[in-house]
Amino acid sequence: MTDKYNRVYNFSAGPAVLPVEVLEEARDEMLNYKNSGMSVMEMSHRSKTYDEIIKTAQKDLRELMNIPDNYKVLFLQGGAHLQFSMVPINLLKNGVADYIVTGQWAKKAYQEAQKYGKINKVATSEDKNFSYIPDCSDLDISPEADYVYICENNTIYGTKFQTLPNTKGKILVSDMSSCFLSEPVDVTKYGLIFAGVQKNVGPAGVQIVIIREDLLRDDLPNWCPTMLNYKIHADNDSLYNTPPAYGIYICSLVFKWLKKQGGLEKMKEINEKKAKVLYDFLDSSKLFKGTVEKSSRSLMNVPFITGSDELDKKFIEEAKNEGFVQLKGHRTVGGMRASIYNAMPIEGVVKLVEFMKKFESENI
Repeated sequence: MTDKYNRVYNFSAGPAVLPVEVLEEARDEMLNYKNSGMSVMEMSHRSKTYDEIIKTAQKDLRELMNIPDNYKVLFLQGGAHLQFSMVPINLLKNGVADYIVTGQWAKKAYQEAQKYGKINKVATSEDKNFSYIPDCSDLDISPEADYVYICENNTIYGTKFQTLPNTKGKILVSDMSSCFLSEPVDVTKYGLIFAGVQKNVGPAGVQIVIIREDLLRDDLPNWCPTMLNYKIHADNDSLYNTPPAYGIYICSLVFKWLKKQGGLEKMKEINEKKAKVLYDFLDSSKLFKGTVEKSSRSLMNVPFITGSDELDKKFIEEAKNEGFVQLKGHRTVGGMRASIYNAMPIEGVVKLVEFMKKFESENI
């Protein structure tokens, strides 16, 4: 990404690109964090030094997202897949939930939740290979539903909810893994938000959960594992057991970097500019085309195809030789996918489009 380090332009969907500035800071503090004589990797999570790291991380995240006082911020392990179980275990009271299935991860969450209650699929875009977000303005929400679930940005398919569903008063739960901290969010519209950090915030291994306090329960069934109880983690400030300490430290550096960039309003502005460069080219290209309906396009993940498997393969290989890596699309979509998260500089997208124009001129 820079001549200094001879880095590539990494368009991976996750684990994904991190800001060079953050990596440099982590490098400089690797052996001796703030004169502690040790690395963050080595220190006790019960130490005063680490306590300051995790508390500062939570404070900075609260400021970035303007998280109200009646919401808890949890740093957990297990990735989004574990949340597919934790959400229904903790939130099902009536035993009913409504799911909007707009991609593979929402589908997996829907399937997992069926182990714990009556789970309804109230909307889906499966009919067109998840290439759009369905109209969710007047869904048949179950009167007894404990919550309504969405995956807000679909990493594989490149779609994003531009308008939140009308839950008709029911709690909204959102998997924000691939759009977390890419734009401002009104946290009060959600009962629970979760995100795996490996796409836009930090290294794999950390899961952030933002949950409204009234959803923390003392009356969970006895069979609920202690480690899957949100209240246990909230009561212990994410330190019930040894947390993914170094990953949280990297997240804390990213939070500071985001604040330094100007916060989430500024990030949205930058992300819109980056996405426009790529989408404008795709809309005018004679060779490449996007796979998502325009009204549902993601700012973070942009899938595209040439229409020829051979040309797709050739493009991916030649792009890699030019320093544009991890562009192969998911097998369920095919083609290519450029993930352009916060840490991807706009020049990376501009240079990718320049290469795409060159490839088009040579192969059409």
